[in-house]
Amino acid sequence: MEHIDLKKIHENAELLGKTVTVCGWVRTSRDSKNVAFAEINDGSELEHVQIVFDKNKFDEQKLAPMLNLGAAIKVVGTVERGMKEESREIRATDVVLLGASDGSYPLQKKRHTMEFLRTIPHLRVRTNTFNAVFRVRSELSYAIHEFSHKNGYYYVHSPIITGSDCEGAGEVFKVTTIGYDPTVKSEDEYYKKDFFGRSAGLTVSGQLEGEVMATALGKIYTFGPTFRAENSNTPRHAAEFWQVEPEVAFADIDDIIGIATDMIKSIVSHLLTHCAPELKFFDERFENGLIAKLRNVAESDFARIDYVDAIEVLKKSGKQFVYPVEWGLDLQTEHERYLTDEYFKKPVFVVNYPRKIKSFYMKQNPDGKTVAATDLLVPGVGEIIGCSEREADYDKLLAEIQSRGMKLSDYANYLDLRKFGSVPHSGFGLGLERMLMYVTGMTNIRDVVEFARTKDDLK
Repeated sequence: MEHIDLKKIHENAELLGKTVTVCGWVRTSRDSKNVAFAEINDGSELEHVQIVFDKNKFDEQKLAPMLNLGAAIKVVGTVERGMKEESREIRATDVVLLGASDGSYPLQKKRHTMEFLRTIPHLRVRTNTFNAVFRVRSELSYAIHEFSHKNGYYYVHSPIITGSDCEGAGEVFKVTTIGYDPTVKSEDEYYKKDFFGRSAGLTVSGQLEGEVMATALGKIYTFGPTFRAENSNTPRHAAEFWQVEPEVAFADIDDIIGIATDMIKSIVSHLLTHCAPELKFFDERFENGLIAKLRNVAESDFARIDYVDAIEVLKKSGKQFVYPVEWGLDLQTEHERYLTDEYFKKPVFVVNYPRKIKSFYMKQNPDGKTVAATDLLVPGVGEIIGCSEREADYDKLLAEIQSRGMKLSDYANYLDLRKFGSVPHSGFGLGLERMLMYVTGMTNIRDVVEFARTKDDLK
């Protein structure tokens, strides 16, 4: 179907006075005695384009369904200046109804709650808010690929179905081709009947496979969906989410912190340039000061603090936290928010966490109590990056796997990497949705995912 994107109507001054063909969905409309108006949007930009219908030139009965909210129409007309100098409208000479919409269309002119919009994920993207969210999501993904490509990283595809649990937390969705079988007497017997002949699940991270690729290609990144069967009904957790996971050979913890900083600054700068209308929209409606916050991220240094010092800062804060603050305990959201929103007032790397609360693969520090791991915490969201230097010593890694009661056969190939040319290497995981929350001011992960997968929710 030959037509031009509505975005070009605003971008191309040469179209003024020219006849164009456009398509879109009716967002608002109004009718008067001699003239009717419809604002349409085709998803190419945040701004709508107003269509003007001279009712002397159109059959009112045929025109009426073209004005219904949600209707899809094709319009031929002349581009004219709108009420404002920079605005544009189209004076229609012909219109075709592509898809009718009746009075039951749920997105009326009133402002709907986020909770209501989550019940209609197939339609909510037509609102200004979600139209903007998913344009930013697209541009954010592109910015990640652009940064990685420019800095010499190879894009590799880690498997979705895996036989190991990278994080060792047991929050894996099982993959099976057989259902309940009362004749099976043991777990081993069950899995022998299954497709792979062993236990399989959806990946919680592409890191282990990423390390394999980095030991040959040097610098790689994976970027894809990951899955956690974590029973957390919070605004920050989803069962399916996307991660970018760079892995770099010959890099220690300080190197990877520098790389993570550069990536965050680069993608934020990219969005400030390429998503200006959307960020302005979010600044005005969701987080006042959002653009200033992002500019500060792009232009200033990130803070850095040792875990042990962060614990002391929290203890001396005078705050009454719900969760206890003690060495050896993980930081909770309320602790992260205090450090970022009140104490540092900018992103901060918390470094050298206790070994017992972190994953098995992290490099053990000389003190034997902590690991070379860091989380990047950002204001308003908390953790968006989990980062570490990986344990490159075969004996130490083997001992850690055994001490945690993990199945050795599941990690045989991973251990093998430490026998044949092991090198210091590091990596991190950046949650796409959490980063998107940070740059848009959206406060619930369900509102930055096209079709959110959360506990008891599969629409």
